[in-house]
Amino acid sequence: MNDVEKVDISRQNSGKRMRRRKRMMSVYSVVVMLLVLTAGVTMCFTFLFNIDEIVISGESENYDYMDIVNASGIRAGDNLFRTDCKEAEQRILDELLYVETAKVERDFPSTLRITVTRCVPAYNIQHDKGVLLVSRKGKVLADNKFYTDPEHIPTIYGFDPAYCELGTPIESRNQNKYDAFCQIIKRFDRDDNSEIASIDISNEYAIIVNYRNGLIFKMGNWNDVEYKLDLAQNVMNDESIKGKKGYLTMIGSNQCSFRSSGENTEDTTAAVSTDENGLPVTTSTTTTTTTAAADTGYSGGDYYDDSQYSGEWQDDSQYYGGDEYYSDDYSDDYSDDYYGDQGWNYEQ
Repeated sequence: MNDVEKVDISRQNSGKRMRRRKRMMSVYSVVVMLLVLTAGVTMCFTFLFNIDEIVISGESENYDYMDIVNASGIRAGDNLFRTDCKEAEQRILDELLYVETAKVERDFPSTLRITVTRCVPAYNIQHDKGVLLVSRKGKVLADNKFYTDPEHIPTIYGFDPAYCELGTPIESRNQNKYDAFCQIIKRFDRDDNSEIASIDISNEYAIIVNYRNGLIFKMGNWNDVEYKLDLAQNVMNDESIKGKKGYLTMIGSNQCSFRSSGENTEDTTAAVSTDENGLPVTTSTTTTTTTAAADTGYSGGDYYDDSQYSGEWQDDSQYYGGDEYYSDDYSDDYSDDYYGDQGWNYEQ
């Protein structure tokens, strides 16, 4: 009689049931977690984290609390999670002309914070039909037939704006002129430049800056405008030049020549070292006295080359000042007609 081998079937079945039970528990756990998560998200986007307070801060002289709230399109009771902060910011900028910047932030559990800054009129930009009043960040605030506060706000000639729509960022049809203007904006962020009366960028290869102290800066082309304005300021602050009237002219990339408008012409060349950011750190000057010369403000063309002005110069006594060339001996009356109250005055 053969021996019969017994197998413990119950033990094998028990192990399978345990493994199957563990798998089912894992599935149940995932399902429960998904249900809880879905319920939580649903509550967050419905009746939890609803706005019960809107806080406005910053500067807004032209608008009150409700003006800003209404412009944002957000109301008490709206859900914080469903609020599109970037869209609300843009609505405020589009609706409120004299708001320069807007920041919308969620402050959980139930507060929305809106911070605005006001537009500061910073430039008069002349165009063929009038004068645009533009903010420090380049936002068009008004299209006038007059210059706004010319004693404190500089005028920019020859910008050639692409369009004049109120509330939009100013742009030029000429990319080089627009690049120059963007650099001027960066400089104004550090210094209000109230000492500048006007900037002529009619010819982007020969930008001219007229200072209220009687100095005229022939900057050259549109490259490194921010640095060149810093360099001119450094030279004007030098003790050998401070208080004098005359002409500053860029020579190369890091030098500036000063030419007095008096009887005797002094040429002062200031070589300025720059740091890693391209800003001047020291100024050294060398002064030489020459014989009396005609008060044209130019040095016979010796300081300019084709790389700076791309052959735009007609001869040593002329420069490009708009739609045509003007000679240095043009009359004050003609200057006033072209530039208005802020016209250049070469009769120092």
